[in-house]
Amino acid sequence: MPQTTNDQHAEEQQLPDPRERRAGGGVVPVLAFAGITVAVMQTLLVPVIKDLPALLHTDPSNATWVMTATLLAGAVATPIMGRLGDLHGKRRMLLASLAVMVIGSLVCAFTEELVVMIAGRALQGFAMGAIPLGIGIMRDELPREKLGSAMALMSSSIGVGGGLALPGAALVAQHADWHTLFFGAAGLGVLSMALTVLVVPETSLRAPGRFDLPGALGLSLGLVCLLLPITKGSDWGWTSGTTLGLIAASLLILALWGLFELRSPAPLVDLRTSARREVLLTNLASVMVGVAFYAVSLVLPQLLQLPTSTGYGLGQSMVVAGLCVAPLGLTMMFVAPLYARLSARRGPKVSLMLGLLVIAIGYGAGLGLMSAAWQTVVIAVVLGAGIGLAYSSLPALIIGAVDPSETGAANGLNTLMRSIGTSVSSAVIGMVLANTSVRMGPVSVPSMEGFRTSFMIATGAVAIGLVVAAFLPSQRDATRPVLLASSADEAAPVREASHAAAGSGGFHGRVLDADGTPVARANVTLIDRTGRQAGLTVTDEAGRYALTAPSSGSSFVLAGSATGYAPRACPAAYPASGLPVEIDLVLTVSAPERRTAVSS
Repeated sequence: MPQTTNDQHAEEQQLPDPRERRAGGGVVPVLAFAGITVAVMQTLLVPVIKDLPALLHTDPSNATWVMTATLLAGAVATPIMGRLGDLHGKRRMLLASLAVMVIGSLVCAFTEELVVMIAGRALQGFAMGAIPLGIGIMRDELPREKLGSAMALMSSSIGVGGGLALPGAALVAQHADWHTLFFGAAGLGVLSMALTVLVVPETSLRAPGRFDLPGALGLSLGLVCLLLPITKGSDWGWTSGTTLGLIAASLLILALWGLFELRSPAPLVDLRTSARREVLLTNLASVMVGVAFYAVSLVLPQLLQLPTSTGYGLGQSMVVAGLCVAPLGLTMMFVAPLYARLSARRGPKVSLMLGLLVIAIGYGAGLGLMSAAWQTVVIAVVLGAGIGLAYSSLPALIIGAVDPSETGAANGLNTLMRSIGTSVSSAVIGMVLANTSVRMGPVSVPSMEGFRTSFMIATGAVAIGLVVAAFLPSQRDATRPVLLASSADEAAPVREASHAAAGSGGFHGRVLDADGTPVARANVTLIDRTGRQAGLTVTDEAGRYALTAPSSGSSFVLAGSATGYAPRACPAAYPASGLPVEIDLVLTVSAPERRTAVSS
């Protein structure tokens, strides 16, 4: 009999975690590839921006709508797709985002009409929701020791894809029809969708409530009214009635939207959560990082391609300029593992501040390193390292401050803040370069004074970001291992919480499968009588959980879910005495997983 017990114990120790069985090693690269695909879509037309008026047979002011439409659609889609992912499944919404991008790419590939091209580019912009959705899937599916570096890679994929796509798009634009760029984007989108279907599992975690359609419409209208004058202000005039009217309208609409969201039982964006110090300050820092990221993308390619006859231009071809800027994205990719180790030891606040400091050093050095192509490569490497650290820290800070069921919406809002930062950067630096340009024959070209002023503006934004980041609260010890743990000595935060709950009141117990085997990293949700989430946690390696109850003498529902298992819910009454309540949840292995286990 003891021998049988030992054999059973050995089998339990060897039993793979269902989450690891479903979320294998391919999930991270596939999701990162989806992010890179989105970045390629954004960078696609950068090499041919100056040629768009001729290609589309229109005025330069009208041609800029091709870029503006993608920005506006992405800003609107990002928080909406994040919320839909929380409600209806993140993989499903990720596939929907990519599908809309593919349709938009094909629309652009078969047209030279301005209006049709703008519509296609707007459809492409909907793919921006892939970034927060990918981060949400990683949080739901990956073991905690892999989560830090995975989120870092996903968050920095925008820079990685942009850096890799710039020389590639320039090469295609020089040697093939420009419509080939859109066929390439459509092909990448289809490949990303196929890999997602084959490799990425659908998450079992769902947020309670329904989709807030009035909130989505209000936010969309407010963002369009805000971003339109930011991106088109230099064309319309910053003091024109159109610009000032749209800014005033955006402030009014967003204020009314905020009041509506505060009263909504199921808001699109939980403003109370967004107003928490750690969430609010992280989003403000994200705006500054977005400003810093886009400044280098505007300055270096122009400096490299200006003719040497200007006295400061470097006279490089479009392809060489792209290759010189490409290290920006590559370095962002390579710092992801470094970020995971640093953040696991010091927390994402420290890595964010270090990243901002490196960015400041890069821009400071750039003020004196603009006289040779190799110097621009050095600037790109240093800035890539800093931006990679900063971008990688942002989702970890957000995830540490919100419930898992709000991951998609919260990261969607954070991605939106970065987009607003890039929009502000584009508008301000574009205005600076235009106002400091010099005449070279029949045309005006940016001046060295304008380039240096742009770098100083980016440095100022980084300084503001550093001040904001300094006021972020330090990462709590209880949450750091869940987000970023990379060693065994930081494990088992739930075990400590369970012990505390047993002495202070609340619900605690274990999540087991039908055979009595503990289910590690299962989601346990506490739902109150109104159907709203009152608490959520993740079980430790022994299947233990602990949740504090918001009030005594109330009735709740405890729900357990894990990848590979059918979800389970049971009523849970919390006595007026406030004494702890022990409840074990038993999950049943879903049919496909059961067949896999039997066959193996």
